[in-house]
Amino acid sequence: MNTVVLISANAEWRVVQELYPTLKIQHSPYGEFADLPTLNVERLTLFHGGWGKISAAATAQYVIDHFKPDLLINLGTCGGFSGRIETGAIILVDRTLVYDIIEQMGDGAEAIEHYSTEIDLSWLDDRRWTADDGLSSIVRGLLVSADRDIVVDDIPMLIEKYDAVAADWESGAIAWVAKKNNVRVLILRGVTDLVGGDGGEAYGNIELFRERTKTVMSELFRQLPEWLKSSDSHL
Repeated sequence: MNTVVLISANAEWRVVQELYPTLKIQHSPYGEFADLPTLNVERLTLFHGGWGKISAAATAQYVIDHFKPDLLINLGTCGGFSGRIETGAIILVDRTLVYDIIEQMGDGAEAIEHYSTEIDLSWLDDRRWTADDGLSSIVRGLLVSADRDIVVDDIPMLIEKYDAVAADWESGAIAWVAKKNNVRVLILRGVTDLVGGDGGEAYGNIELFRERTKTVMSELFRQLPEWLKSSDSHL
């Protein structure tokens, strides 16, 4: 199975390089990449896709065109809504939605729906994700995306309209591009920090985000062999 793992944020990519210090880094027009030969797959490439929807869409298309993966994986972080999800929870994303679209000449809901993506996960093993599987704290559901950190005033709307529990910057673009190319995609995002009525616990405290990013990314890569095993039997 030929697999590409997209890593978006710079802080996330730094953790990957710390986890695998012997990676032989190569360069593309969009970012660094390297093969990871330590996992039992035909080929596993780690690719730094960059932050935000523009980089996410461009690099997703680039790796699909150049690496022709059987499976595209996005591992990364997200912010959670206080009271809706816990720090450290990992979201197995089955739907994405881009919410920072403002349409004033037509139907705004239609514009947002255009960039929403249902992710087919039927090819994963049909089992419960429990600690017995080595895959603890898994929450399956929607992840909303925007080119912005979570704004406190947006949270009530995101909960009321979409029943959202967390948000990131890139998942919506990656899922949309993968579906357009008919490429299977697996998105796993860990909650590093919570945002609520009192603001965000990492806002103005980037060191907290970086510390928790290390924890989240280390856990995602610890789990990665199990996800690959589950995927490989169905690809």
